[in-house]
Amino acid sequence: MSQLTSNWNYPNSIRAGAGRISELPAACKELGIKAPLLVTDPGLAALPMIKAALDLCADEGLKAGLFSAIQGNPTSEHVEAGVAAFRQGSHDGVIAFGGGSALDAGKAVALMSGQTRPIWDFEDIGDNWTRVIESGVAPVIAVPTTAGTGSEVGRASVITDAANHVKKIIFHPKMLPGLVILDPALTVGLPAHITAATGMDALSHNLEALCAPGYHPMAEGIAMEGIRLVHQHLLQAVENGNDLDARMQMLSASSMGATAFQKGLGGMHALAHPLGAVYNAHHGLLNAILMPYVLKANREQVEERMHRLGRYLGLEQPTFDGVLSWILELRRQLNIPHSLAEIGINADQADEIAAMAVVDPSAGGNPIAFSAEQYGSIFHNAVNGSL
Repeated sequence: MSQLTSNWNYPNSIRAGAGRISELPAACKELGIKAPLLVTDPGLAALPMIKAALDLCADEGLKAGLFSAIQGNPTSEHVEAGVAAFRQGSHDGVIAFGGGSALDAGKAVALMSGQTRPIWDFEDIGDNWTRVIESGVAPVIAVPTTAGTGSEVGRASVITDAANHVKKIIFHPKMLPGLVILDPALTVGLPAHITAATGMDALSHNLEALCAPGYHPMAEGIAMEGIRLVHQHLLQAVENGNDLDARMQMLSASSMGATAFQKGLGGMHALAHPLGAVYNAHHGLLNAILMPYVLKANREQVEERMHRLGRYLGLEQPTFDGVLSWILELRRQLNIPHSLAEIGINADQADEIAAMAVVDPSAGGNPIAFSAEQYGSIFHNAVNGSL
């Protein structure tokens, strides 16, 4: 057995290692699922891995169905369609299979499958989560095929309110998947540019969790090691997509980032969420582009942490500037654009984006409570590439 094959029980039950997708039917049975609905995106639905997963279930007598009518940045309409498929097929659990969008959609479908209220009644505000009919939340198995969002270890889904062009966080403790399969073999076919963008998303989660104010040494320790895994393995995973060890380490870094960010996120996500909702741009790529601009704006509050991070990573220059230089060089090596303008985003809606960023839930975890004017300045810098 490879040293990268093991079972973890933190923060949920995780089966990690190449080839462990073969344990999917056993995972269903462990959670009492007899008729799972596999939720994925249209691109993955056409690939052999989805058919293979469904065949595995069928061979073990499970009545598995497929729902793939979602997109990147899933909306409430996608969730409603998934719930309709869940009920029509008399399903009793969800296999959320794919990237962050598929995992978020699958978890939301599982939540909403037994609810009577609309999804926005469960937005992560105050005690809204107590409105959930807990007995109506279906069990979830999460199978990530990208190493970025870490949604497999989260108790929430990011769903787009298409009518208002805003991303909202839907939360309930029972949304945490009951079982996770981290199989690096499922990520081998991921294109290099998606591997890069999702890997930078994992970095953003770990980095913002490290920088978030407050006392949470467990989250800080996890974030620090998650960043080290990205530092050591992301470029290798991009350059050699068949490297299962690098792929496994990036899956771990992704799960670690989403575990650590219970401490908080920050300005990268506060801006990326409205930009994703308004421009339907890739979330990981947005975080990758925004990263150095937000980090620099936070400099006065994160200088000491960056020195500590630089020492932990073994950088020649273990300072804020050294960490920033590493990030900029990593982006260059990964062919990440330097500015938002390069992906077709201009400053025409700067005021709207800035106003949305200030009230985004992630803004509360930023080391500095940026004003709308400050978010607008960061956004302009990111559009123009002015660092």
